[in-house]
Amino acid sequence: PNVFYRDGTAAELAPDSDMTTPEGRAAAGKAAFPRVGRLTADKALADIDAWVEAMGTLDGVAPGPIGTTGYCMGARLAVRTAIAHPEAVAACGGFHGGGLATDAPDSPHLGLGNARARFVFGHADHDQSMDPDAVARLGEALDAAGLEATNEIYAGAPHGYSMADTSAFHPEATERHFIELRALLDGTLKG
Repeated sequence: PNVFYRDGTAAELAPDSDMTTPEGRAAAGKAAFPRVGRLTADKALADIDAWVEAMGTLDGVAPGPIGTTGYCMGARLAVRTAIAHPEAVAACGGFHGGGLATDAPDSPHLGLGNARARFVFGHADHDQSMDPDAVARLGEALDAAGLEATNEIYAGAPHGYSMADTSAFHPEATERHFIELRALLDGTLKG
C-alpha cells in the first residue's frame, strides 16, 4: 500500500531524480524524509488495522496466519503490525530497516512482548538509522520477549541494499535476504 497516501498518490510522490546515482538517491531521500516524519505511530496503527482487516476480505487470501515484510521504514510498519495483531501475524521480516530500537517512547522494540511472530532482520552495515547499538537493543528486546528471531547485520551491505534500481543495490545481500525471507515464510505460513 501507499503509506504516504495522505501526501498524494504514488505517482505524484515518485522520485524525480536518478536513483541509480548517489546524488539522485540522496535527493530522493531528502524529499521523502518529511513524509516519513509525518507518519507517526498513531497514524500507522490506524492504517495497519485497516490493512489487516482488508486482507481477510480479499479473494485468494487463505484463512489463517499472515506474514508481513518491510524495507527501510517499512520494517517499522511490519513490526508494528506483528505487535498490534499477534493473533494474525506469524512471520515478520525487516530488511535494511531503520528506527526499530530507539529512545523514543513509541519505539517498536518496546512492544515486542505483545508479538508472537517469528522475526527475521537483515540490517544494513554502517546504517545511521540502525547502528550496531540499536541492533543489539533490538536483539535484547527479542530475547526478552522469548521470540524466535534472526537479527543480523549484512556485512558490507548499505542501507537500501535490496533496491536494484538504486545506487545502494548489493546483489549478495539481496540474495541473502531473499533466502532468509523465503525460509521465514515457508517455516511459518506453509501448512
